[in-house]
Amino acid sequence: MSGKREYGDYQTPIEFAQIVCRYLKEQKQISPSIVIEPTCGVGNFLRSSLVFDAKEYYGIEINPEYCRVCRESINDTRVSIINMDVFSFFSRLPIKNNSQTLLIGNPPWVTNSALSVLESNNLPKKNNFKHLKGIDAITGASNFDICEYIILRLVNEYRNTDTTICMLCKTSVARNVFMELKKQNVFFSSFEMLNFDATKVFGINADACVLVMQLSNAHTPLAFCSIYSINQPGKLTSQLEYKDGQLRNIMCSSNDDFLGKCCFEWRQGVKHDCSKIMELSVHGEALYNGQKEEIKIEEDLIFPLVKSSMFKTPIICNFSKYVIVTQKNVREETEHLQRDAPRTWEYLSKNVDLFKKRKSSIYHNAPQFSMFGIGSYSYAKYKVGISGFYKKPIFSILYSEDKKPVMTDDTSYFICFDTYDMAYVAMLLLNSQRVQKFLTNITFLDAKRPYTKKVLGNISFNKIISKLTIDDLLKTEQLLNLPRYVTASKYKNFKTLVLTGQTSLI
Repeated sequence: MSGKREYGDYQTPIEFAQIVCRYLKEQKQISPSIVIEPTCGVGNFLRSSLVFDAKEYYGIEINPEYCRVCRESINDTRVSIINMDVFSFFSRLPIKNNSQTLLIGNPPWVTNSALSVLESNNLPKKNNFKHLKGIDAITGASNFDICEYIILRLVNEYRNTDTTICMLCKTSVARNVFMELKKQNVFFSSFEMLNFDATKVFGINADACVLVMQLSNAHTPLAFCSIYSINQPGKLTSQLEYKDGQLRNIMCSSNDDFLGKCCFEWRQGVKHDCSKIMELSVHGEALYNGQKEEIKIEEDLIFPLVKSSMFKTPIICNFSKYVIVTQKNVREETEHLQRDAPRTWEYLSKNVDLFKKRKSSIYHNAPQFSMFGIGSYSYAKYKVGISGFYKKPIFSILYSEDKKPVMTDDTSYFICFDTYDMAYVAMLLLNSQRVQKFLTNITFLDAKRPYTKKVLGNISFNKIISKLTIDDLLKTEQLLNLPRYVTASKYKNFKTLVLTGQTSLI
């Protein structure tokens, strides 16, 4: 297939390409001998970059029609247009030690998982290029933007050289690139993001920027990513710092530093990828699946479900959704359900074809009707959870009056407690104004999931309880419109729980 979506094809308007090139020439004083556009499309960046008067220009493009347009529209003997996919071309990039190189362009704005759904062949060879471990390497954490992959491959090819890389991308991609450079100890002398309005430039709703980085062969200990607007490139609007494996906005107004290791382990909700069968809704006294069929199966395998979109109140104990849970632990055999829950087994078996269509590799060679994100923690009586998607975080206590464990979906995160009182105190602490303000330092609202397990795992309850008083908790209760319940005694017990390390037993 060759559709616009497959190639992440958003051609850069010539006027915007000229603005970027003028910025590089006039503000950054870039004077390259070689200019390369790795995914040149119709060549607007190549054409605009002629302002540098470089000795050599290269445009790489997979689409032969675009190559023809480039060759016809750019009448310059210094320009070479190469019809090849960028993934095959990396090892052939012309690197000349004595020449300053500019890599410029607008790589595809599409993810590898989106291309897989489209059954596209326009994909890089699969490899764990971020060196993820365990389940992260084969689930959602390994999903990445093709644009990000291309930029990092270019960085790898040109590291330790005097090369400037200038790419249009989503701001989330630029942040990820900055983090990877710091993690991999890549030397660079500057790293900038110039935000622009993607709606005006491309007609799409996305937070976008011009990423400009200057690679270096010197051991430059640059710690910051500076952020500007393309309309006011001389005015610093924000600055990001990479510290202890986490990005934080050092120009944010929060005075509290609650960054550290969380004493509770944040867990992700259940993943089944078969919602029409596994998720049930209440209508009257009956349960119905996503195919509007009334379901009558063993109640032991049916649990209250809080989906990510339901995190709207600080206490959730009433439910309209339920989920069938087939296992107590990941990879646990399910054959026993034939004997222990025959109606459930019959129901699931009737819909086995839908389970077989699940694409994720985590289900390969797994027992029938397997789930992920399941373990002893899933069965905790009290949880404090959060949606990964909401821009303003709301931490909620999850519990059922009948003591049945409450499940969440895999776009939600939670910590576990043995008692309601301890869960309640944790909820108040996380929803307090000071903690909420601190979260603006370490989260980025343009990200698809501002709140992830990694972000939440960097919230130090030890630091929080050292600074917040019972008065802070009482104030939070009022702000959340909750009746007074917290007491100094409950807070003291929570502090003991944290300080004695008993959280590891939960």
